[in-house]
Amino acid sequence: MRGLVKRYGGRAVVDGLDLEARAGAVTAVLGPNGAGKTTTVECCEGLRTPDAGTVRVLGLDPVSDARALRPRVGVMLQDGGMPTGARAGEVLRHVAAMYAAPRDLGLLSERLGLDAFARTTVRRLSGGQRQRLALAAAVVGRPEVVFLDEPSAGMDPQSRRAVWDLVRELRDDGVAVVLTTHLMDEAEDLADHVHVVDHGHVIASGTVRELLAVDERDRERTVRFDAAPGLDRAALSAALGRDGADGWAVTEPEPGSYVASGPADARAVARLAAWLADAGVLASRITVGRRTLEDVFLDLTGRHLR
Repeated sequence: MRGLVKRYGGRAVVDGLDLEARAGAVTAVLGPNGAGKTTTVECCEGLRTPDAGTVRVLGLDPVSDARALRPRVGVMLQDGGMPTGARAGEVLRHVAAMYAAPRDLGLLSERLGLDAFARTTVRRLSGGQRQRLALAAAVVGRPEVVFLDEPSAGMDPQSRRAVWDLVRELRDDGVAVVLTTHLMDEAEDLADHVHVVDHGHVIASGTVRELLAVDERDRERTVRFDAAPGLDRAALSAALGRDGADGWAVTEPEPGSYVASGPADARAVARLAAWLADAGVLASRITVGRRTLEDVFLDLTGRHLR
């Protein structure tokens, strides 16, 4: 995409957006509600016509070349878009019959656990079962590009892992996978490249590692703890940065919940405990971990509700 613009009622939901997804890679498009990511992907799928800019999928225009693209592209919509009165197995067989060389339905059904509800109508499926059926329909035609909108929403842990394994397999087979998700751990685990979208623009792009800004020694980590709201975060940052350990930043995402980011080690945790003791503050749930994609996402897009 180059300079993509899409307006609704005179308001630009997508406003000059540039984005690229490569073959043999998982590209995650992240953003808060209303950021423009769904509209962006729908323009790629040919479901929306751009007001300006260019969109090319496999070198073709998704709108004017839709007939040529349909056999080569798989789409998993957020609401499934499936006939609710049909049985799950019938839906998948019907979709598979539209392709010249579909996947083996038995193997795909076993892979995603569809046999257990193949004779159940779509309207009676759980949310996670609908998602699995929608994913099977998106990949059954052996697409070169697949768009997955919230692919593991509503799934139990076992189903979620099966979906992740299938996404990795698609990538390894050379498919361009474009993924939208609100699950930051899903994006962090699967994505080769991430685009963060907000207010109709791409505000950050890169690999997960680049966005986390973690050096080769993985020294940038976080210490999380709960304590009384309103601590002197500047003083705590200075205390953590003693002995040449520069680069500490302390935030309070929610009242009484703190995140200290920096080169955490045993000495840093000891300095934190000593500072809290000197301040007469009793902390709870002190945990040490690395900075996550969710931390980056919230830093970029803010913590207020949309």
